[in-house]
Amino acid sequence: MTTLLLCSTPVHGHVIPLLAVARHLVDRGHRVLFLTGGRYAARVIATGATFLPLPTEADYDDTDMDAAFPGRVGLTGPAGIRYDMTTIFLRPASAQLAAVDAIVAEHGVDVVLAESLFLGAALLSTRPRASRPAVVNLGIVPLGLKSKDVAPLGLGVQPKPGIGGRLRNAALTAVAEKIIFAPVQKAASRIAHEATGASLDGFILNWPAHADAVVQFTVPEFEYPRSDLPSTVHFVGPVSRTRPSDTPLPAWWDDLADGRPIVHVTQGTVANRDFGDLLLPTIRGLAGDDVWVVASTGGRPVAELDADLPPNARVAAYLPYDALLPRTSAYVTNGGYGGVHYAMEHGVPVVIAGTTEDKVEVSARVAWSGVGVNLATNRPTDAAVAGAVRTVLAEPGYSERSAAIGDAIRASTGLAGLERAVLGLVDAAGGTRTHSSRR
Repeated sequence: MTTLLLCSTPVHGHVIPLLAVARHLVDRGHRVLFLTGGRYAARVIATGATFLPLPTEADYDDTDMDAAFPGRVGLTGPAGIRYDMTTIFLRPASAQLAAVDAIVAEHGVDVVLAESLFLGAALLSTRPRASRPAVVNLGIVPLGLKSKDVAPLGLGVQPKPGIGGRLRNAALTAVAEKIIFAPVQKAASRIAHEATGASLDGFILNWPAHADAVVQFTVPEFEYPRSDLPSTVHFVGPVSRTRPSDTPLPAWWDDLADGRPIVHVTQGTVANRDFGDLLLPTIRGLAGDDVWVVASTGGRPVAELDADLPPNARVAAYLPYDALLPRTSAYVTNGGYGGVHYAMEHGVPVVIAGTTEDKVEVSARVAWSGVGVNLATNRPTDAAVAGAVRTVLAEPGYSERSAAIGDAIRASTGLAGLERAVLGLVDAAGGTRTHSSRR
């Protein structure tokens, strides 16, 4: 039996995709251990995996990140990114590595699978392959590998062809690594040396380049082409596909049967504290249009949106995507990677408004791939959202491009491809064996 260790920072958007991975690998007969925050214990156990808690110094409550990390309040732009990278994701790396080492020593782990911001895996990957299990980076956010053909991750800059583009990319990369993120890299180098005695091989955010495999949860059609793409990268399509849902249909569901286009708007289940970011601008902006605006609050009380809704708006806490998306004509989102893939799976054009975390890169890829319109803000005006929705409804190229990527998604290998990549590493190491990591 192969023993696999999944590792995630204790953040909802990082844990949830890995739950699907855990469930699949358990169903395939593997022994799966899952290291993450205590808040997610029940959800991990429900997959059949063994829950292992992060040490206290690496765990925190992600339901209110500003309360957990008050130093980030008021920080925006590069200063905010530097704080989050250094304090939220990098500082716990040593404790994460110590936990991984203890688990490997006790359980004989064959492969460690970690999402990109579980930086204990970056430290683990500095060790010689013979002294550690194989390390797999799980690409739950857009691919961030350094390349001469793309700008550095986090800027939301689309590719530019030719020598001019490569010169631009090199300059942006130098500025990002040597100026914008220089304090982050300095802290990473110190932490790596203290924890492992080894130096980082390159920029900390490029650590997946040193993993034994990168399993990216998208299709090549939704990722920037790289002439220097490593052979270790496997595109398997999104981790989650539309499945039959047990979410009940809302009482107003039959209202949607009159043939009007359906515009679905969501802020996801995390970045939804302020409906004024996207839900309300969409509802207000399209109040006079001959469409249905169907909003999901992501679990928040529907009553917070019920007051003074226009006649063409309908709201639910959650919606069954298997029933909704095949009927949807436009998808309005703040940029969740998984949600955008759900839309494309059904050929739905996208209007996207997200510039934080990985959302800026998802937004840039939406525009680059031609599947939708990037509003390039976290808080668009009513008129901006309405104009973008009208554009994707009127111009068939958006839905055609989304449908083409949807074809690629449905043809992709999914979690079976992930398992093949993992077992390939186990076979290359000579089969299942117990590893003994060292600090």
